[in-house]
Amino acid sequence: MLSVTLKGLAARKLRLALTALAIVLGVTFITGTLVLGDTLNRTFNTVIGTAYQHVSFEIRSRSAFDSDAAALDSSAYRKPIPESIATAVRRLPGVASVYGAVGGYAQFMARDDDAIGGGGTSTLGFSFDPNPRLSPYRLVAGAAPTAADDVVMDRATATKHHFAVGDRVLINLPNRPQRFTITGLVTFGSANALAGITLAGFDASTAQRLFNAAGHYDTIDVLAAPGADDVALQRAIARLLPRGVEVVTGQAVSDQLSAAVDHELSFISKLLLIFALVSLFVGGFTIFNTFSITVGQRTRELALLRVVGASRQQVFRSVLVEAAVTGLVASLIGLGLGVLAALGLRALLSAFGVTLPAEPLVFAARTPIVAIAVGVGVTVISAIVPATRAVRIPAVAALSDQDEDQSRPLRLRRVAGGSAIAAAGVVAVVGGLTRPSTALEGIGALAIFIAAAMLVPILARPLSGVLGRPLEWLLGTPGRLGRRNSMRNPRRTSQTAAALMIGLALVSSVAVLGSSLSTSAAASVDSAINADYIVTGSGGFSRSVTAAVSRLHGVSTTNAIYQGQFEFHGAVSTLTAASPVRLSQTVNLHVRAGAAAPAMAAGQLLVDTNTAAADHLHVGMMVPVRFAQSGLTRLRIGAIIRPNPIVGSFVVGDRLFLAHFHDPLPVALLLRTARGATGVPQALNRTLLPYANVGFDSRAGFERSQKRSVKKELGLIYVLLALAIVIALIGIVNTLMLSVFERTREIGLLRAVGMSRRQVRAMIRSESVIVSLLGAVIGVAIGTGLGIALASSLRLHGVTEISLPLPSLIGLLVLSAVLGLAAAGWPARRAARLDVLGAIATE
Repeated sequence: MLSVTLKGLAARKLRLALTALAIVLGVTFITGTLVLGDTLNRTFNTVIGTAYQHVSFEIRSRSAFDSDAAALDSSAYRKPIPESIATAVRRLPGVASVYGAVGGYAQFMARDDDAIGGGGTSTLGFSFDPNPRLSPYRLVAGAAPTAADDVVMDRATATKHHFAVGDRVLINLPNRPQRFTITGLVTFGSANALAGITLAGFDASTAQRLFNAAGHYDTIDVLAAPGADDVALQRAIARLLPRGVEVVTGQAVSDQLSAAVDHELSFISKLLLIFALVSLFVGGFTIFNTFSITVGQRTRELALLRVVGASRQQVFRSVLVEAAVTGLVASLIGLGLGVLAALGLRALLSAFGVTLPAEPLVFAARTPIVAIAVGVGVTVISAIVPATRAVRIPAVAALSDQDEDQSRPLRLRRVAGGSAIAAAGVVAVVGGLTRPSTALEGIGALAIFIAAAMLVPILARPLSGVLGRPLEWLLGTPGRLGRRNSMRNPRRTSQTAAALMIGLALVSSVAVLGSSLSTSAAASVDSAINADYIVTGSGGFSRSVTAAVSRLHGVSTTNAIYQGQFEFHGAVSTLTAASPVRLSQTVNLHVRAGAAAPAMAAGQLLVDTNTAAADHLHVGMMVPVRFAQSGLTRLRIGAIIRPNPIVGSFVVGDRLFLAHFHDPLPVALLLRTARGATGVPQALNRTLLPYANVGFDSRAGFERSQKRSVKKELGLIYVLLALAIVIALIGIVNTLMLSVFERTREIGLLRAVGMSRRQVRAMIRSESVIVSLLGAVIGVAIGTGLGIALASSLRLHGVTEISLPLPSLIGLLVLSAVLGLAAAGWPARRAARLDVLGAIATE
């Protein structure tokens, strides 16, 4: 039987090649994702390990929050520590070197006055330690900074923007922009840069002055002398430290940084793996359909095997072995292409603003195991049902070419089973949206797709008839034959359309969610902001911007907006701050209870109605909160406001905020103009010219920018979902090719009675368009429902409007027809080129 199976595979190379292509693409995606994830993890772990390999101990305050972000951004989650600690530790026996570090916002400006980097924590200024044994930064050119106007730049930024030692560079800083001389170029450990973060290093006293940290450090690194007892030295350091300050080993710091980076990067890997599994799921329908058709076409062959002594189990195993061999070959090919896919994914993420290091790829041992196991597993599982059908066909019935038909009981069972699975899927989706639970939502969506695939055959015949009617009117006889071909085998038609249905359902749901997000973002801006202009900067901007804008002629009111992290009821949340003075002229808080401006002026906390309902809060209640810099405190609830994603769930006055956060930067500046004022935009342009990372928009312009931001984020999802659509089109090509094989004699007879080659091509293409439209109509309907449900579940997170992008949904239907037409190109040409006499003689 094994020999017969392998010979059968060799005889059906083209059919199996098309089947394998779907698995090749899915396995390629999975392999590329695993390779990219392993490469990123290895790269960052190596860089961090190298950077901290000589640090014996690090002294720091204890983190106020249990968060990975505390390892990545120590200054935002830990209190500064007194400079005197470094002096005391330096006197201890066994200490070779001590260096206090401070850091903050420092953004380089390019020669064309464009800002370099994304702002915020991606533009890092720091105090540079010239000791190469202790500092994580390596000086690779020039000299360390010593004067107040010296700076060292990371080599990646210098190379990309054509800076060299001795050049002057403008740097945006927390207080004001300043010019510095580049004295040297540095790397972080062995890396030219760290995930796109720009590095600006100053001497210690200059860094303390620039980042408003006089008399304090963020951390203190300690290098033990050769031969020193590390355990005893750590204990001696600990005895010098005040309450709330700790000393940890350099290895512990390295491990925490690596774990935090791995956690941040895991989101990328998980996102890509989800889309890879979606592609394989769609590919599973293609495999299932292919094996179902080939088993139907091989009924005589399988019956002969039964007649000559093959058992049902042997026939069953034969079909599964065929699937396993197909899956194995496809997985091996996909494994090889996965390395190229990893490079492509890295380029794709970079195109959407996700900066990743360009390091050699890492091919871990588990990658081929996972890729092959998934590829072969999906193929074999998809072939189980066709294999079961193969052994259920009686030998006599098969020898007489009687195909298994759907009896009424089978149809009733299909309706009952599909309906039950659909109901369970809807319940799971609703439950996942209510809790919320992403896993439950995914299981529910999967169940709905499976149920749809089971129920579509019942709708395939009437829907195909309706969808094919325009083609019949347009093409005449070829359109009529294509319509009837799609109607006469509804199971095959629906199975072919199922893969495209799933892909377009996902695209439609994303389109509905994206449209709802865009509409809600615009509505939120209009509802929350009452200002005429909004000044924003990437990750925050210098405080001098506020003073400069406030002095402009025609500007009547300004309000600086701050944001930071604090702990509320055990969860780290975002706190927004604004000035209560003339609050109503710049911000709309939509108060439900209490009074916003007086409460903010009195140092009280404003919470939204969702938080108040979830935690049973009311005006006047005292609640415990925790700040990184000032620790645990209690705030009074001063007002309850309507939820709004622009403002956030928690709002306080700027005076309270500045008292609990060390040296925060404004993230936005709202301003109102005087009645009849002119020339304000031009004045803003001139004033903000030195701050190239800062821009401004009118309220309408800010709404448009919010919409563009949503579209950009969703663009990556659309690109990743495109692979599922490609695999679905491969399924259509495969089915049409198999249909041409199956109808060789029929096509020959049509040609013999006068049908031209052009009419044959039109017939095959019309059938493909009908199948594509069938999958598109059902997929768009399901996707629209899922998108509405998902958008509705996000009302608590700012999705206040449900918007149906009708032009986009209609465009998907038109695109499906075009893709179906394109998918039929090869099968249609092959059918038209059949030899008439040879086709008629085919059995």
